[in-house]
Amino acid sequence: MKVLGIESTAHTFGVGIVREEKIGVSRKWECLSNQKDMYEPEEGGIHPRKAAEHHYQHARELLNNALDEANVEYEDLDAIAFSQGPGIPQCLDIGAVTARTLSKKHDKPLVGVNHCLAHISIGTQTTEAEKPSTLYVSGGNSQVLSYKKGRYRIFGETLDIALGNALDKLARKLGYPHPGGPEIEELAKQTDEIIKLSYPIKGMDFSFSGLTTEAERKIGEASDKVLANS
Repeated sequence: MKVLGIESTAHTFGVGIVREEKIGVSRKWECLSNQKDMYEPEEGGIHPRKAAEHHYQHARELLNNALDEANVEYEDLDAIAFSQGPGIPQCLDIGAVTARTLSKKHDKPLVGVNHCLAHISIGTQTTEAEKPSTLYVSGGNSQVLSYKKGRYRIFGETLDIALGNALDKLARKLGYPHPGGPEIEELAKQTDEIIKLSYPIKGMDFSFSGLTTEAERKIGEASDKVLANS
């Protein structure tokens, strides 16, 4: 089975093609192509309308590149998949419309995929973990999940902003371009020094807005790398 997937939840428009083969009672999958292009705002965070325009402008090229890299045609595909959410609505629309158009034009089944569960599924595929409890952290989500009775259940989550958003917000205050999360992570690797910052945990839930605000107040008192590591 070969499936073409379209990702457009936020700043990146991506096209991937995977092949799954059944070997005995197990299944093996292989990534045949992974093409992507990222919208980079001139300043600040993601501008939804501009990000959607970026995705629209690059969709055709990325689709063609993915097919070329995988050495397949649309006729060789068994299904078209797309990120159904969560994500930025304007960006999600571009991916959804593109996927629906391809599905109808080439008479292929259309599969909507939950963006969060897709991340977890890749982890379970690569680690061969079964029914894992998962700490899921991304730009827009931070959750503690566990698989039970055929579905994932949320046992804890952020009460305000996600950890990825918190890192991006701090990075902007420090003057780094979007996405700032990778910049913060690289800075943190440069020191073992930390300063004390408070962060609330309520049961299985957590909060990052207060932590980010406190870190912003320390700008100028501590170096960027110490703030990042804290």
